[in-house]
Amino acid sequence: MQRTGSFVLLAGLIAAAPAALAADKLTLYCSPQIEWCNLMVDAFQKETGIAVSMTRKSSGETFAQLKAEARNPKGDVWWGGTGDPHLQAAEEGLTEEYRSPMLPELHDWARRQAEQSGYRTVGIYAGALGIAYNPDLLTKNGLAAPACWKDLTKPEYKGHVQMANPNSSGTAYTTLATIVQIFGEDPGFDLIKALHVNINQYTKSGSAPTKAAGRGETTLAIAFMHDMVAQKVSGFPLEIVAPCEGTGYEIGSMSIVKGARNPDSARKFYDFALRADIQRMAEQVKAYQVPSNMKAEPPPQAPDLSKIKLIDYDFAKYGSSDERKRLLSKWDNEVKAMAR
Repeated sequence: MQRTGSFVLLAGLIAAAPAALAADKLTLYCSPQIEWCNLMVDAFQKETGIAVSMTRKSSGETFAQLKAEARNPKGDVWWGGTGDPHLQAAEEGLTEEYRSPMLPELHDWARRQAEQSGYRTVGIYAGALGIAYNPDLLTKNGLAAPACWKDLTKPEYKGHVQMANPNSSGTAYTTLATIVQIFGEDPGFDLIKALHVNINQYTKSGSAPTKAAGRGETTLAIAFMHDMVAQKVSGFPLEIVAPCEGTGYEIGSMSIVKGARNPDSARKFYDFALRADIQRMAEQVKAYQVPSNMKAEPPPQAPDLSKIKLIDYDFAKYGSSDERKRLLSKWDNEVKAMAR
């Protein structure tokens, strides 16, 4: 009888083992630059002992992955990337509601992101769109520096402008939505079509055009200004412009995947990522976004959003699934299909 009891106890422990192990794991989908992703993973593993499996993809790619995996979720947390696809994921029921105890420490714009999504996502940083140019290439090609969105449509810039594809990049989708909001839909798409003629490449990642401009592979780049600052601080020749008409901005966000296999670990990471001391670490990897925790001072090199003409970006409208699908379909049919 004693041996039978021991066997039953051992069998019970073996059966419980997968659940115990699951609590010590986390699958993270990460959308900012890889250096920041790695920093977050290392810090979280060191503090908690939870083993993290991380995949880095742009926000558009990650949103597509969540949709593809909806019936069999493989991720636990999606950290970073533009807020629009996070809001769309929330609307489509791809993410879980979670009200972190850290919410009272966050800026109003970060809490509004949570409230608007039914607490299925939260703001973790903010950053504004801008234009970067390589002054050496500008001089070499006899070009004037741009000051406005409309300047990018000038014939002399043909083949000199680079931006990401809005289907794969949250940065580029924010750009598309920004231009539509500033100019109105029809005039905005006329501008986007004129800009298309000047584009030399649509990249997959939103930060790639800025890196290309820094390396001298393109003269002009459309991206987030904090990515431009990172390249400039690293010694690359870049000048940064806040467009004269005004510009849109992102609320980089974080969400727990609906049906996450490791929900306890997911909530621990969520709370961890909202702490001021963790958000301050971003400067170590030259991430110059404005952090969402009010106690986390932005790095001194970070763009001062109070000095930039920001539009009243309509996150509710342009963060909706239907509007995103409509705008991307229109871009594919009316812009991408055009010859350059």
